[in-house]
Amino acid sequence: MASPRAKAREIVEDHICGRRTCEETVADVMARLPHVQERCNAFTEWFPQEAQEAARDLDRKLAQGAVPGLLHGVPICIKDMTPSKGHHTTLGSWTSGEGKTSHDAVIVQRLKAAGAIIVGKTTTAELAFSSFTNTARYGVTRNPWDLSRSSGGSSGGSAAAVAAGLVPLAEGTDMGGSVRIPAAACGVVGFKPSLGRIPMDIVPSALETLSHFGALAGSVEDAARFVAVSAGHHPSDMLSRRSSFEHAATGPGNLTGRRFALSRDLGYCAVDPEIDRGVMDIAQRLRDAGAIVEEVDLPWTRDVFDQWAIRWFCLLATFPNARTAAQRAQMHPELQAGLEQAQRHTAMDLMGVEVLRSKMNHQLNTIFARYEFLLCPTNAVPAPLVTQSDADFERTLPNGKLAAFDMTHPFNMVPTSPVLSLPIGLTGARLPIGMQIVGPPLQDEATLSVAAAIEALIGPLPVPEI
Repeated sequence: MASPRAKAREIVEDHICGRRTCEETVADVMARLPHVQERCNAFTEWFPQEAQEAARDLDRKLAQGAVPGLLHGVPICIKDMTPSKGHHTTLGSWTSGEGKTSHDAVIVQRLKAAGAIIVGKTTTAELAFSSFTNTARYGVTRNPWDLSRSSGGSSGGSAAAVAAGLVPLAEGTDMGGSVRIPAAACGVVGFKPSLGRIPMDIVPSALETLSHFGALAGSVEDAARFVAVSAGHHPSDMLSRRSSFEHAATGPGNLTGRRFALSRDLGYCAVDPEIDRGVMDIAQRLRDAGAIVEEVDLPWTRDVFDQWAIRWFCLLATFPNARTAAQRAQMHPELQAGLEQAQRHTAMDLMGVEVLRSKMNHQLNTIFARYEFLLCPTNAVPAPLVTQSDADFERTLPNGKLAAFDMTHPFNMVPTSPVLSLPIGLTGARLPIGMQIVGPPLQDEATLSVAAAIEALIGPLPVPEI
């Protein structure tokens, strides 16, 4: 690529203007990918021959006068949760077998149609259940900022690939924060669009309301471009929306007079002091830029997390490779325990989750009646050590707060709000800090626009050296 932090737009412009060919861009990625893989273990497989053939085809079509797409020749990665034709889609689990996938998910079809070139499949937590990307099948995915630290999860491989500067964009899935958690841990942009913006066709239910496709990106601009090519109704997802995505409305807006609510802990999370200081510093910089930022209290408790877990594990228990006791016995012990518990939940347990979600929706809408956006940390702590796991972040402290890793689950429980995790700085140990920008229901373009304005105000993080 033209530079380690080249944006998708810059790569496309280079191809259109003839400064570089798509084939040259792919060759550069493939030359560096083994080094990133050796250090971070971000990939399950990669496709040098296939990617070069796709690049040559795009170069040939452009020379013949074809109209280039928004991602013409842009190298991207696809998470191992998402089917892509001719590749393995294992969901990070031994229970998925060895066969190659025979079709592309809708989002993959649309990314390809826009000119994106798939260079590899990236690691995921097994069945995307964890905030850590560490599986028996593929091992630990490490953080480019500190190889002793986790990349986060479950889209940990996608986040690591973007953070390392290998690709400007990667696909992820977000059912409880699986795009935003690793984005914050690795210092990149992670965007969870509002429910139905991108068709969700990889879960057993066509009426699923926790699950989203999202973008891991080097910039807000690239995240917006990702949504622009992948949004739109598809009959495989009954909740996917027909409303158009206005790409032109996602550019940086004016911060003067904008009204932001700020929650430092979402009511229930114990937040690391450096994370808290980082978010408070951005709040002050927004005030200095003319915005209004006021702290608010949310009445949420750790019940938000516990009820989300009921709903999430019940969904996972319907996956074809998680339905039998023999399959579950092959899985990560924490995943196995959650799936076994899911067998014992009742219909009333699930309805209790929906009642809480309705209450949370009312509470969040009360905030949006007074403010345009809500700001809060993405993760409560910097990237944990790779030797840690979710079980280390489920304690209730004496003060009643949850000793959490991440603070993302509430916005899957209230899924119509788009949420973007923006890298806002580094801790003293040079680990990234992420801040969530939560938008009102269905306001994806406005959320991307204000995130782009904040990004312009504070500047990007450097690319870590690995």
